[in-house]
Amino acid sequence: MHTTTLDDLLAKDAIRERLHDYVRAMDCIDDELGRSVFHPDAPADYGTIYQGTGHGFIDFVHMAHVGMLSHQHQLGSIGIVVRGDRAASEAYVTVTLRMRAADGALQDSRSHGRYLDEWEKREGRWAISARRYVHLFDNLAPVTLQQFPTEGSRSPEDPSYALFAGGRG
Repeated sequence: MHTTTLDDLLAKDAIRERLHDYVRAMDCIDDELGRSVFHPDAPADYGTIYQGTGHGFIDFVHMAHVGMLSHQHQLGSIGIVVRGDRAASEAYVTVTLRMRAADGALQDSRSHGRYLDEWEKREGRWAISARRYVHLFDNLAPVTLQQFPTEGSRSPEDPSYALFAGGRG
């Protein structure tokens, strides 16, 4: 029977924080933060969407996201197993992408999947050493009504950056 140690709990917390950094980086188009989640040599397998490195995926997503109006990544059901300086995690993800169609109409694309990540702690820092994205399903739907204007920013101008830096959000 495996006994959970304080080191395991600290590792799990660090990995959860890195996963949070990843979705934050995607939604704010923060390439530097996104790259920090992956070790430089980490392969990233997103099936037919992308094959390459984690750092390359950040560049790929940047180009795709800047052409969209907004997007939001949400994580849920995160499981983590720690084995010393290595770990494995599975995180369910839902991504909603808002874009303008060729005819000018708004549409949302929603995608559901799972991140299967291998992690390594190198030089005291946890980062993804390999990622596989498992796509579950997606849908594309017209936006018939948008009630409120967008308040967030897809850049470091987002109020959350000031909040985390100790200022007011």
